[in-house]
Amino acid sequence: MTTTSNPPTMLEARPRPGHGPQGALSGSSPTPTAPALVDITIPVYNEERSLELCVRRLHSHLEENFPYTCSITLADNASTDSTLAIARALAGEISGIRVLHLDMKGRGHALRTAWLTSPSPIVAYMDVDLSTDLNALGTLVAPLVSGHSDLAVGTRLSRTSRVVRGPKREFISRSYNLLLRGVLAAHFSDAQCGFKAIRTDVARQLLPHTTDDAWFFDTELLVLAERCGLRVHEVPVDWTDDPDSKVDIVATAVADLRGIARISRDLVNGRIPVAELRAALARKPLEDDGGAARHRLFGQLMRFGAVGVASTLFYVLLFLGFRLVADPQWSNFAALLVSAVANTTVNRSFTFGRTGPEGVLRHQFLGLLVFGIGWVLTAGALWGIHGLGSPNRTIEVVAVVLANLVATLVKFLAFRLWIFRTPAHQFSTTAEADK
Repeated sequence: MTTTSNPPTMLEARPRPGHGPQGALSGSSPTPTAPALVDITIPVYNEERSLELCVRRLHSHLEENFPYTCSITLADNASTDSTLAIARALAGEISGIRVLHLDMKGRGHALRTAWLTSPSPIVAYMDVDLSTDLNALGTLVAPLVSGHSDLAVGTRLSRTSRVVRGPKREFISRSYNLLLRGVLAAHFSDAQCGFKAIRTDVARQLLPHTTDDAWFFDTELLVLAERCGLRVHEVPVDWTDDPDSKVDIVATAVADLRGIARISRDLVNGRIPVAELRAALARKPLEDDGGAARHRLFGQLMRFGAVGVASTLFYVLLFLGFRLVADPQWSNFAALLVSAVANTTVNRSFTFGRTGPEGVLRHQFLGLLVFGIGWVLTAGALWGIHGLGSPNRTIEVVAVVLANLVATLVKFLAFRLWIFRTPAHQFSTTAEADK
């Protein structure tokens, strides 16, 4: 990584009409040698045609309309055209511009590198096409300056947002964010809007626990922030789709789905030390972890369904494997037993938010009782089809899968209403804490 910068002459903090002067995060006035209050990163890859116009437009807006001192970081992601040369020329001409050259592509990698090396107390980013109306920038940063919020994000999915883009991208965006709400119990409405800001002290604690170097970085950061009890402020934005965008929608969607699976696994297996981070950063007590959202039916159904799909595939593979050495009934029993234990383990933490060793043996014991119901259903299905003749392996698999789906519905109801049921007094307390 190489860095080019022109020692910034900071944009003076200007008071908004009707407000007093606003300067550094602590409220003191900035000095000529102090770092800018806000550092805006623009990740770029082969943007030689649009970079100069973008930077000049942004710089002009900051000088004329932005009430805080600000610097700009241009993070070049291994461009192969003249992007880096243009960025360095702009840094030599305009004060307050820093240039980072990275040898690896990826928005997440660029933001992680730029933010961890920034001296400013607040870091932000926006896409190079400036699709988001810049008038929202002050509103994005203000909650972080005041200390009200820890992270601020633009949203194109608010009722008051004004968005110009095609129906295909609109559908994909809304579907993706609905999936995040269901599977990961997310509260934010728009994960991928390229318009975000975060307090640098918070970023330095969260970023080392993010792993994605591309587009899923935004989602990963937001999910982690929410799980750690941080306050995320959403700003409705006006946004116009860039027709020349280089984003591959299909590839990005596939990568996002893989990212959801990975972060779900990381949260379940404890790779991300949420409890420790929450203790250091959270605004809420640890006992409120998860909130009422963890107990909402839709979210539980989505998470249970995701686990169920994986569990069913695991069961089928086990059944086919055992079938090589045993008859259908014993193969079904063994496969169902192993997959039931795994299913209960994952649903306990991922779907119903029960972590730690307390109650784990009881939960597994009750889960095995529910397994008995599933075994009766699948065993009955096998008995029925073999009573009608000599079915082939495909018919056996179809029969046990259909019976397993019925057993899955019974299992969800048993988990929700019996095994992992949240006492009414605890639910009401958690709900009140989340208001």
